[in-house]
Parts: sequence; C-alpha cells; structure tokens
Amino acid sequence: MSGDKLKEECGVFGMYDRDGNNVVPSIYYGLTALQHRGQEACGMAVSDTSGPKGNMKYHKGMGLVSEGMKEDALKGMKGNLGIGHVRYSTTGASTPENAQPLVLSYVKGSLALAHNGNLVNTEELRRKLEEAGAVFHTTTDSEVIAYHIARERVRTDTVEEAVKNTAKKIRGAYGLVIMSPRKLVGVRDPLGLKPLCLGRRGNAYVIASESCALAAVGAEFVRDIRPGEIVTITKEEIRSDMGLAQETHAHCIFEYIYFARLDSTMDGINIYDARIRGGRALAKAYPAEADVVCGVPDSGLAAARGYAMESGIPFELAFHKNSYIGRTFIKPTQEERESSVHMKLSILEPVVRGKRIILVDDSIVRGTTIANLIHMLKKAGAKSVHVRISAPPFLHPCYFGTDVPSNDQLIAVSHSPEEICQLIGADSLGYMKLTDLPDMVGNLPYCSACFDGNYPMTV
Repeated sequence: MSGDKLKEECGVFGMYDRDGNNVVPSIYYGLTALQHRGQEACGMAVSDTSGPKGNMKYHKGMGLVSEGMKEDALKGMKGNLGIGHVRYSTTGASTPENAQPLVLSYVKGSLALAHNGNLVNTEELRRKLEEAGAVFHTTTDSEVIAYHIARERVRTDTVEEAVKNTAKKIRGAYGLVIMSPRKLVGVRDPLGLKPLCLGRRGNAYVIASESCALAAVGAEFVRDIRPGEIVTITKEEIRSDMGLAQETHAHCIFEYIYFARLDSTMDGINIYDARIRGGRALAKAYPAEADVVCGVPDSGLAAARGYAMESGIPFELAFHKNSYIGRTFIKPTQEERESSVHMKLSILEPVVRGKRIILVDDSIVRGTTIANLIHMLKKAGAKSVHVRISAPPFLHPCYFGTDVPSNDQLIAVSHSPEEICQLIGADSLGYMKLTDLPDMVGNLPYCSACFDGNYPMTV
C-alpha cells in the first residue's frame, strides 16, 4: 500500500463478439474505465475463433493502460474473443512477470486467465503443485488457479468443467475471466466478495468487474453474475452453472464506500446513491456547527453531498484536483509522498477562508493524508475543521484482495477516536457507525471484517 489510501487488487474484462469483429479496442476502453481498480500493470489476450486453435496473442505492460498498452504494441493483435486486466498487487510483487492475463500453453491447447481477488489457501495449493513438479513463473495466487484449471482440463471434457473442479478447491475472494480459444468463462466466488457483471452489445457479450466498463464500450447491463455462478459464452449459447452456489453471501462493503466507480451499479445497489445515504447517516450521527461541507476528492465527494443534504449546510468544493499529476507510489521517501498531496490538491481559499468546515473522506488508514489536508485548510484560513469519515475505523487486516495493512500500521488499532482527532489536528472526528452500514447498502449481505473482525470464512 502506498500513501494513506487503500487499493483494490484488480479489474477484469472479457468480451466475445460472435459476429467476428475485433474486440481489442473495446478491451482497451473497458480496462481504461476500470483503471481505478489497478494502476500498476495491465494486459490483454485475444483469440480469433475462426482461426487455428491455440493461436492466442497477448501483450502486458507496467503502469496505466495508456502507458502499458501503446498503439504500436496492439497493432499486431486482433481477435473476436479476448480478456484484459488492470492490476494493483496485494499477492505478489509489482513486476512485469506478475502482470496479467496469465497465458498458458498445455497439452489440451492454450488458456488465458485474469483474476480479481485473493485466495486464503494459496500456500497449500501451491505446495502441492510444486511437489507434483510444477514450475512457477510468478509469485501470484492467480497462477495457482491457472495451473489447477490446466491440470483439471486434461481430465475433463470441457474447460468449464475444469474451472468448476478448480473452484471447488480454492478458498477466498475471486472474480475470474478465463478464455480458451473458443470460449469465454466468468466465475464469481460463492460469497460474492468480488463483483462481476454481464453485458451485451448487439451480438457481443461482455463480462466485467463493474458496470461502468460496460457503458464505456456501449454495452447494455444485462445482470450481475451471481455468487457461485459460472457463466460460459460460446458462439452458439450462454450457459449458467450454479453448482458452486451457497445460501450465505458476503459482498465487500468497501466496494460501496470507496472502491467502485461512482457511476457503477453493483448487486442492485447504485454506488452514488449508497454514498449519499452514507453521508446522510454521518450527518445524523455526528452533527456539527459549520458553514460549509466539503469532500476530499474524489472518493469523499458523494458522501459529503449526502451530509450536506441531511444537515442543510451548503456543500462546497474546497479543493482543486490536478488530474495530470503522476502516480505517487513511485516516490522514494515518505517526505516526498506527503509533499505529493500538495501537488495533487490545492485549496480554493475563497471557499474556506474564515469558515467552519466539515471535511468528509472515505477512510483514515495511517492518518498522514488527512492530517496534511487539515493543515492546508487551516493555513488557508479555515476557522475549524470537523472531520467525518464515511466508514468505521479500520481495525483488522483484509485477506480477500484489499490491501488493508497489518495492525501496527492502522492508526485506529492503537489510538482512540479522541486521540486520532488530536493527532490529525481536527476540531472533531466522527466515523460511520457499524449499525448504519445496512441502510447504506439496502440490507445487502456484506463482509465488514476489516471493521469488526467477523470474517466470512476461516482465514
């Protein structure tokens, strides 16, 4: 994790155009729409279903989609079936070999896989494969999944059977898109921890982590892929297998608080509406005497608007965000990372000078970023800054693909809210109450283990 913001692990995108049209441009734009889910590496793999089997082409690169997949690199790639991936590393280092999709050649042909999430039994599965002679080229849990699918495929009639047999062995959170030379397969973990949805554009079908990626390529949202569902798309049909399904679900609550893009809808919940409800709940639980409500761009803006709507205090923009600043995780020292906050955000002084500010953000992890912002506001003339956080305090690590760090790096583990308030220089501090989370997501079953320690499986 870099700076003081959490990162998702990945975003996945798959497309099958049954009319034979090239899907490379659509995958590029779909991944660009999912860029918020991973900024360290990207890649795509494509297949021409009318050509010889096993003729997969792929390209992977480091950085943003616009950096890692230049036009020259994609010129030679063409196919009507393909998958793509944007990555932020939680399992496995940020290196070129760990970029996805993973492409395997084996006795039955070729296979490509892109994975969002994190397994909790990776070490056990990896050890068994190594004992059987497998040689790993990456340090990711995704390669463990790919190897198991390839081994199962030797013993089964179809790739979807191999995927199902593998899914019975793996434990954890996953949204998978898998491509054989003639099929596109999407798989969602039985708890529904990771999101996955299905879209359609004419005679082309899309599987993606978020609905915003469907809109980016002109596809209609068809439905969410259900927890424990395997969807197989071929030239002739779409098949659904619910053999992995279970009654208990636990959708990641932080998708709704922070990760998902504001224009996405996930499991029937509109992300913008959820964050407005979160802000309203904050205003009811922690009112304050103030002149304006402001949000930290971009993730705190919707909750700030909700707080303003409920409290009747005007909503204002206190920060200008420089959209052209490079990513800050490459900064070599903490001092340089902290100075990058000033490069990314500048204060709109006329808005804050002489005002009592309510500042809304989505989370406090270490506390460094929010402390910098409070200092900037007060230096610009704010009379007081009351901080409101649209998530409960982080008290436990996440094992499912979100980089909540170890307990010794979580400020809320070793400090009370009153102590944190003093450390960050706020005039008051209020966190979202755990009891307000159900209203935020319409009573959707969710995982909030990073807040309450109640993990939905043994970890």
